[in-house]
Amino acid sequence: MLKEIKCPTCGRIAPYEGNEFRPFCSERCRLIDFGAWVDEEYSLPAEGSSLTEEDLQHIERTLAEKERQR
Repeated sequence: MLKEIKCPTCGRIAPYEGNEFRPFCSERCRLIDFGAWVDEEYSLPAEGSSLTEEDLQHIERTLAEKERQR
């Protein structure tokens, strides 16, 4: 049985075995995907969090302690 995959860039069906560009169907689709990563078109969601005054004080104390240890 010949295993086939769907190209994540264009959606065409491509052979899995012997496909040097897998999971893409071609070098063109692989380069399109790479370009999207380089241009930062893909991103992971991040939770925005603010530092509290207490957090900042803790960071400052820790840095000061490390500086004294030098």
